[in-house]
Amino acid sequence: FKTKGFKSLNYPRWLRYYYLRFIRLRGDPHELALGTALGIFAGLMPIMPFQTALSVTLALFFKGSKITAALGTWVSNPLNWYFLYHYSYKIGTFLLGFSSENAIYSSLMAAIRRGDEPLAIIGKMIESGSAIMASFLAGGLLIAILGATPSYFLFLWIFKHVHQWRLKRRT
Repeated sequence: FKTKGFKSLNYPRWLRYYYLRFIRLRGDPHELALGTALGIFAGLMPIMPFQTALSVTLALFFKGSKITAALGTWVSNPLNWYFLYHYSYKIGTFLLGFSSENAIYSSLMAAIRRGDEPLAIIGKMIESGSAIMASFLAGGLLIAILGATPSYFLFLWIFKHVHQWRLKRRT
């Protein structure tokens, strides 16, 4: 780790940069919060390489912020993919009344643990059949709704406070 780039990385400055970028986001607090919630919704769906595209499309359709929608998908990352897929499947099989244990599911989760490419994982999901795909999507939809709904209200509160703070600073 003695490369020039690693040594020159100043974490407090890096955090300050993203903090400033965050508070400088332009737009109505509702629009920004809606975009963030739509991004979180898409980020919690088990459709790994398509999350950003889905979030921006939803933001276009519902008139939310496209930038915060794309940023909201970061709720999903390599540290939680396994858990996201695992619980999506388990909840989906429960909702749909399917058996949750089978060899195809075990093979798919092993691919996620190994860190296979997201497109390869999606390919395995598609090859696994409609019952497994339906389980992943049904569970993912429920998790996404449960995650996105409170996030809208949380980020609406945050963006309203940032907006008020910005107005107060101008006067």
